Amino acid sequence: MRQLTRPVRRGLLVVHVVASVGWLGLTLGVLALGITGAMAGSAEEAGAAYRSMNVLGDWLLIPISLLSLVSGIVLSLGTPWGLARHRWVYVKFWLTMITTAATAFALRARIDSAMADVMAGRAVGATTDLILAPSVSLGVYTFLTAISVIKPWGLTARGRRLRATKRR
Repeated sequence: MRQLTRPVRRGLLVVHVVASVGWLGLTLGVLALGITGAMAGSAEEAGAAYRSMNVLGDWLLIPISLLSLVSGIVLSLGTPWGLARHRWVYVKFWLTMITTAATAFALRARIDSAMADVMAGRAVGATTDLILAPSVSLGVYTFLTAISVIKPWGLTARGRRLRATKRR
């Protein structure tokens, strides 16, 4: 892929950072709602927390996670960092893929199940999933943010080969 021009790269970087930080913040909100629902003193309070989780999941979590993933891929392919040249970019890519899939398929399914229970007037079962999943996600997103700033581990084998061929 051609290198992005400076204005395009900067604009895309802003989009990527905003989406990624937004994803982290949404996950923190989902975690707070999961804890609120699990510790609620009444069915109405728990239902309100789970309905709020459902709104965040339906309208924001998936689009924001996909925006973060896509903008990161375009940035990596359109800059010298590359997708598989530096270990931190490669790790970030795979962890983002995994957490996007987990958000779309596992967390959303659990939120939908909780909503079905609330709508049917039943007690929501297994609320630990609604606390554990966002807790793990929050830890992963914090780690991804840290490696984006620190940029540890150096080049991958592919990155070393590409650098060696450029020097010739």
